[in-house]
Amino acid sequence: MLNLKKRLSGLILAVALATALCVPAAAAENSTDNFIRGKTYTGEFSDVAAGTTFYDNVSALYEYGLSIGKSDGTFGLRDSVTVGQIVIFAGRIRSLYATGDAESGAAGFRQEGQAAYEPYLAYLQSGGVLAAELNGLYRFPATRAQVAHVLAVTLPSDALPLVNDSLVTKAYASRQYITDVTEYTPYYDDILTLYKAGLSVGSDMSGNFGPNDAITRGAAAAMLTRMVDPALRITPAWTVTDTAAVSDYSAAGTSWGDLITADTTYSAAPTTQSQITSDVAYMLSRETNVLELDYGAAVSSRYVDSVMNAALSVVKSYCEQMYNSVECTYETQTGKVTLTFSAVAAGSSLPSYRDYTLNAAIAVHDKLWSEGAITADMTETEKARVYFKWICDNCVYDSSAGDDSISHIAYSLFRNGQAVCDGYSGAYNLLLKLEGIDCYALSNSDHIWTVATLDGTTCHIDTTWGDSTGSVDYRYFAMTEKQSWNYHPW
Repeated sequence: MLNLKKRLSGLILAVALATALCVPAAAAENSTDNFIRGKTYTGEFSDVAAGTTFYDNVSALYEYGLSIGKSDGTFGLRDSVTVGQIVIFAGRIRSLYATGDAESGAAGFRQEGQAAYEPYLAYLQSGGVLAAELNGLYRFPATRAQVAHVLAVTLPSDALPLVNDSLVTKAYASRQYITDVTEYTPYYDDILTLYKAGLSVGSDMSGNFGPNDAITRGAAAAMLTRMVDPALRITPAWTVTDTAAVSDYSAAGTSWGDLITADTTYSAAPTTQSQITSDVAYMLSRETNVLELDYGAAVSSRYVDSVMNAALSVVKSYCEQMYNSVECTYETQTGKVTLTFSAVAAGSSLPSYRDYTLNAAIAVHDKLWSEGAITADMTETEKARVYFKWICDNCVYDSSAGDDSISHIAYSLFRNGQAVCDGYSGAYNLLLKLEGIDCYALSNSDHIWTVATLDGTTCHIDTTWGDSTGSVDYRYFAMTEKQSWNYHPW
């Protein structure tokens, strides 16, 4: 009996020791010390291997216990993220910070029949992190501005120090970087917080954020993991020039209307091509996309169609303005005609795309000046050559683009680094016009390129073909009319 008791005591002791070894150290309350990698990533997501874009971030997201991926065994790097999913991630990060457990915060708010995001939302709202500002949006793809808002308020300020505060403040205030964000941008303060805290450096060389763009799971993972791991935070590699010096050359403040230097005489009832041309210039100078005409008498549908096509042809010569389609309404008996211009594939986003594009072009212009790539003593031809090279170096041809692709406008080149000929030409013409160089777009049935006046000489410039050989092909820069005709007659 005595031996049995001893053996039993030994068994109890062994169990007690084993239990003690399994008990984790008590988590701190409201501490970044709770951000500990509790797992090791060993390729759990089939689409995330070493060397994959965002590998470090997605593997960290797994190791911190913030994601187990999708049911098909992937992480879904290129999939969009809904507002609700961002709320889930934010709830886990807040809970991990507060309790040491990513799920304990939402656990007390779970109810039968809830959507997946609801307990996390209730947890965040209970702590005053979020209110009702995103109600009705949780099932929709999140914009980058909405993501910035959620992430910027997830942790208290002392848990997310603003390590880039001075640099970002100067870069933004001088309008040298992040030029697509203004005080009118939704959640602009939160967007700037992401830069200042090292969670984002933007998506291009100008630090532009793309506030209205959707965000992928890969890009979201990068921001999320930088919140919990200071080693993953980033500092922008920006050169901020003294504001006084910048004012000598900066194109900041240039508007779309400022770029129109042609005759803007308005004719209510244009009958000649030159009158239609000046009417379109008048419309663009007023920064509107609607041209209203009034012939004061009956007009035929055939005549209206000819006016519409003539106006569309003129608009396309201003391809930097990014209008490439037109809708027409008219009253046959009164002769009132309304032309409304837009861009295929852009839809209601076109105004924000245009804002982004102009700001991005201004940032490129100012950066090339600040770096000395362009100087005041250069000729127009030399300046145009610098921009020619910049376009070729920063874009690839989108061979998969269809007729309805966003690659047909300059926005795609500045935002995505890819375009087709009208996108190439639009971006190039915009940069030239910011430089004060007169130019327009010329096209034939299947191609479009630039005609510019450089140092008093008319030149044809084809950035698309200049970027077609793997290196910058200057044969297509500053061509004579005859050379251009030999390449692509019109």
